[in-house]
Amino acid sequence: MPYIGNTAADRFVASKAASVYSGDGSTTAFTLEHSVGADEDILVSVDGVIQEPSVAYAVSSGTTLTFTAAPSTNAGNNIFVYYLFRTVATVDHPATSALSATSGTFSTTLASTGNATVGGTLDVTGKVGILGANDLGLGLHIKEADSGASSVSTDADQLVIENSAESGITLLAGTSSASRIAFGDSGNSKIGMVYYNHGSNYMQFSTNDTAQMKIDSTGAVTKPNQPAFQARPTSQQSNLPINANTTIIFGTEIFDQNGDFASNTFTAPVTGKYQLSVSLYVLNADIDINYFSSILETSNRAYSNVITTSSYDADLSYTSITQSVLADMDANDTAYVYVNLPNQGAAQADIHTNSYFSGYLVA
Repeated sequence: MPYIGNTAADRFVASKAASVYSGDGSTTAFTLEHSVGADEDILVSVDGVIQEPSVAYAVSSGTTLTFTAAPSTNAGNNIFVYYLFRTVATVDHPATSALSATSGTFSTTLASTGNATVGGTLDVTGKVGILGANDLGLGLHIKEADSGASSVSTDADQLVIENSAESGITLLAGTSSASRIAFGDSGNSKIGMVYYNHGSNYMQFSTNDTAQMKIDSTGAVTKPNQPAFQARPTSQQSNLPINANTTIIFGTEIFDQNGDFASNTFTAPVTGKYQLSVSLYVLNADIDINYFSSILETSNRAYSNVITTSSYDADLSYTSITQSVLADMDANDTAYVYVNLPNQGAAQADIHTNSYFSGYLVA
């Protein structure tokens, strides 16, 4: 007969609306003839009594019906299962259509062979592997090829980048901008930083939120807080006494990087090796004192330099006493300069203002 619309299908899927089973008083598990997705998708009757889903029975793996208690033995079929809803087939999402959802949970692996775009926040509670399975670390593992490593440090396992050859990270920025790697904590989000300025092409390292070292575009390295000082006398120190240790007064600072020199004394801020230098411009040294001794005194030891004035034919109008040492100093150790003249001759030697005392941290 004539009709309006699409041609009617000539094939249909026939399925049973119910299944029947016989209880034996011991068997609790039965196999359904159709797969269902939940306990409530079937109506179960035993000996004419409707059973309560998830209490009297449960369905697992889609086709296994398990009773809490074994149905009784009865002549003939005494278990009736009516299919209210059933799983017919798995439907694939069309390849050319976008997958859109406002919520939901993937209970198994979500795989994508093409591009995936996330417009909002992507929260991941497990591991994330890019290019390969995440088999190292606890967070993001970018694996181009297997390096052969079987583990990573538990102190640095949130991000792992792996390759069988070279591996690396690239930070890209504008030609007049900067790239940064910041280190933070609950007190300061950038307490430490590695900074590169693309405009001037210099790299800078910061600790305690302060720039500590800079490498400019020529490779020159500057460390603005590296301990270094130089000082000289403000005025001439005259008529040094004999038979006494006299501290040389360096009252004028030429520079004092990091502020470690005060009251004629250098105080080491950290344990290390310090290059210390002294040059004393001595005037009017009496030949009768026999010798003139300059001592660079540190907390660990004393470094002396001596000139023998008695070997000269007359008093010295001027001379220089210099010394330079690589001194080992602990944090808070001190260094200062004094002179000693023996108990004879006249107290007439002077220290000229062209003298100096300097030092810096080497290692």
